[in-house]
Amino acid sequence: MRSRFDQELEGLHHRLIQMGSLCEKAISMSSEALEKGDTHALEAVSPLEADIDHMEREIEALCLKLLLQQQPVAKDLRLISAALKMITDMERIGNMSADIAEVVGYVGGKGSQIKVLVRMAEEACLMVTRSVDAYVKSDYELAQSVIAQDDVVDSLFSSVKKTLAQIIAARPEDSERALDVLMIAKYYERIADHAVNIASWVLFSLTGTH
Repeated sequence: MRSRFDQELEGLHHRLIQMGSLCEKAISMSSEALEKGDTHALEAVSPLEADIDHMEREIEALCLKLLLQQQPVAKDLRLISAALKMITDMERIGNMSADIAEVVGYVGGKGSQIKVLVRMAEEACLMVTRSVDAYVKSDYELAQSVIAQDDVVDSLFSSVKKTLAQIIAARPEDSERALDVLMIAKYYERIADHAVNIASWVLFSLTGTH
């Protein structure tokens, strides 16, 4: 019985990795579209968002099956509970990546702020990767490093916000584009926050404290 449970738990890990990879791809595609000023970005990202939504339902069903049929012990219960929380954050990451793709066409691919946004996307994507890896590997230190990495994204967001405030004050005619850029920056900052949430649930699965 335990052997079967371990196999299904391994299947859960595999699906979480797949869902995390889809999130990473969605973030990367939104960032690439941002650099290119791609007005058709949403058409490319929307199918990924749908796949992420589908995987959330699939993983949720697997978690409930494990809870109801296998009667897990305390540590296993924390692992499954953490997975249920994590997929909610990953689903929101998919949604936000699609939201970014919807806005990038209004922003274009030029300007120093775009480079900062791309850097934010790279950092956020890495945080998502590491947070899921931390869960699968039961790696306490890796989860902690994800939480610490959030300071980098927050600093980049503050830099973008300060620059855009100066642009709006100096060139009011550019305020609409500046607000679109700020919206994208906020989405990436929130994606990083969701990665922190995932890492926090990893710590819960390991320690029982959240």
